[in-house]
Amino acid sequence: MNRFSKSGKATLWLTILSLITVLVLPGCGKGEETTDIVIIGGGGAGMTAAIEAHNQGAKVILLEKMPMLGGNTVRAEGGLNAAGTPYQKALGIKDSPELHYQDTMKGGHNLNNPELVRTLTENAADSIEFLKENGAELAEVGRAGGASVDRIHRPAGGEPAGNFIVVALKKKLEEYKIDVRLQNTVTAINKKEDGTVTGVTVTDKQGKEYTIKAKAVILTAGGFGANLDMVTEYKPELKGFSTTNQPGATGDGMLMAKEAGAKLIDMEQIQIHPTTIPNQGVLITEGVRGDGAILVNKEGKRFINELLTRDVVSQGILKQTDKVAYLIFNDELRKSLAATEEYFGMDLVKEASSIRDLAGQIGVDPTALTDTVKNYSQYAASGNDADFQRADMKIKLDTGKYYAIEVTPGIHHTMGGVTINTKTQVLNESNAVIPGFFAAGEVTGGVHGGNRLGGNALADIITFGRIAADEAVKTIK
Repeated sequence: MNRFSKSGKATLWLTILSLITVLVLPGCGKGEETTDIVIIGGGGAGMTAAIEAHNQGAKVILLEKMPMLGGNTVRAEGGLNAAGTPYQKALGIKDSPELHYQDTMKGGHNLNNPELVRTLTENAADSIEFLKENGAELAEVGRAGGASVDRIHRPAGGEPAGNFIVVALKKKLEEYKIDVRLQNTVTAINKKEDGTVTGVTVTDKQGKEYTIKAKAVILTAGGFGANLDMVTEYKPELKGFSTTNQPGATGDGMLMAKEAGAKLIDMEQIQIHPTTIPNQGVLITEGVRGDGAILVNKEGKRFINELLTRDVVSQGILKQTDKVAYLIFNDELRKSLAATEEYFGMDLVKEASSIRDLAGQIGVDPTALTDTVKNYSQYAASGNDADFQRADMKIKLDTGKYYAIEVTPGIHHTMGGVTINTKTQVLNESNAVIPGFFAAGEVTGGVHGGNRLGGNALADIITFGRIAADEAVKTIK
């Protein structure tokens, strides 16, 4: 069912309302503005919500505290999970929202909110279409950890999906002349005595405070993965871990929402990504494993099914010598996955013409590594991983050049946050709707449970960003 069909009358009504708003603005008083919808946070969810709301005729102001748009979305490398897309069908891939739902619940240890997961999986395919319409076609399909089938959609050639999406959405924001304000920090979410949210208080780049009155506020401020004090407050065992998050992911949106009466859930559910660069927090996309790389330890041996969920693979690496592992792949994978070129450019990759030479580059036993790669190549040829039952082995590692990247788990995603319902309405401590208040993306909790599957973050932010805009416009109407 398409929940985004538009009424011509509604669009006309909102256009008239916006014109009225502009006419009355001078009378609002110094330091105060009025709009239909104000959006807090310019990552993927916020940009999506701004475009969708604009397309439905609403006057929008998008506020971003950082000097640039994109948030953590810029750093998303893998892709977007969606089931039943034309791209899957063209490849003969049998998938469904139900199977996507089952994989997501299983991956999240069934701690997820089932209704939110249903909403995600039933609308994700439409998010693929939304992105295509807005200049970010994800035409290539691969597999991420925890998925039963090839489901993760990414740009053709395997380019990192997040930046690809951000560039396209930013272009649309500019084309539509949507009011985007960088380095404008929201300091409070304002409300009436009855709890209805009425707008925000903002500090601009010159340090001047002003307020925006709005008929709806959409919170898309992201998670708290870059706030290491907040991370260790909720999960002390992560003290000392590096983070893959951009500096703006500090959790202030959640804290402001709480001040405005919102309920926070699952705050202790914090995901570590298995493949980050030690002491740097640079993320190596899950696509490297999904497209055929294996993991070996310092003894040169595989120790796990590389396509298990992130939490399981992370724990597997942490049990190895020095809590590190090596991603091993070859030219065949490099040529098929454009995202790997970034790692070569950053000088993160060791390379050699043979497995024995590669073993010397990374300091592992050459005989052990040679045997490991030989065995895996035989498993890939036969379609049966006798050691770890990896179901999907796209390539045999029987031709060079060969490459290795040292990796260790790092803080990646915060699954907890603001409580929402399937309409993205923010709920209070009594699970009642806070009027005029919506939220989408990593700032929310409940979608991913105890562990997020690779590919579900982009599905989350685009899908719920669209829903938030749609529901906010309905509130205005």
